[in-house]
Amino acid sequence: MPIVSTNDLKTGMTLELDGNLMQVVDFQHVKPGKGHAFVRTTLRNSRTGSTVDKTFRAGEKVERAMIDKREMQYLYRDGDNYVFMDNESYDQLTVEPVMLGDAANYLIETNNAILLMFGTEIIGVDLPASVELTIEVTEPGVQGDRVSGASKPATLETGLVVQVPLFIEQGERIKVDTRSGDYLGRA
Repeated sequence: MPIVSTNDLKTGMTLELDGNLMQVVDFQHVKPGKGHAFVRTTLRNSRTGSTVDKTFRAGEKVERAMIDKREMQYLYRDGDNYVFMDNESYDQLTVEPVMLGDAANYLIETNNAILLMFGTEIIGVDLPASVELTIEVTEPGVQGDRVSGASKPATLETGLVVQVPLFIEQGERIKVDTRSGDYLGRA
């Protein structure tokens, strides 16, 4: 593991602290009038998602975790699990839904996703900012019901339910924001 100084911390960097993988969410270098400088950080546990505030002395050494980003293709569901194929080695990897989190709502068979891996452990998924999904079930829009900003629920092909405008029909393809789960527009 490479050792880095707390003076060199950056947002998004992953550290290995006390056997946990902690991602730097925010950091602030503080130099008080009296006393020694320190670095105040907000860290998110990559395995559990919980956040913690931690203060380090300036210049303190910490271990940086080496995170490998692998582009993989989502193949199919095997019961509750998801099966991915590495695009370089063609090895197949079975992933539990807990490891994917909310990203499972945006995965379509044959689409690519970037899996963040620490050794053989999957700690996260990088998705594109938006994905195109097909609407499986939604109520038809009623003629004359044109209230500005009105919306209705729509169930997508992955099972995700989003709010869409009244004019959107069943079978249409729409763009969905993967960060918030909001409707962005027609595809």
